[in-house]
Amino acid sequence: MATKVTKGTKKAKSPEVERGTAPAAKREAVSAVATKLNERSRGGAGSGTTGRITVTLVKSTIGFDRKQAAVVRGLGLRGLHHTVDVVDTPAMRGMIHKVRHLVHVQ
Repeated sequence: MATKVTKGTKKAKSPEVERGTAPAAKREAVSAVATKLNERSRGGAGSGTTGRITVTLVKSTIGFDRKQAAVVRGLGLRGLHHTVDVVDTPAMRGMIHKVRHLVHVQ
């Protein structure tokens, strides 16, 4: 039996996207967003060490769920009493919250 193959509908692209050129205002907006993201990842513009959390592993992951051990490894903690500085983001705060019974936060 032969099956009929139909082509899917294509989404219409703007002329700028097709040509690879965009208006200057659009380029500036994209540049501004990229700058904000870079500042966030550094902890703010010229803020030094602010935006960082110090986390220390104070209890072993043995006897706990494997997912919790994976979270501890994801935080960069390798062994007992190992301390790392992590960027203060909602994702890192969520990871710390999941293993708050295993770590000490400063």
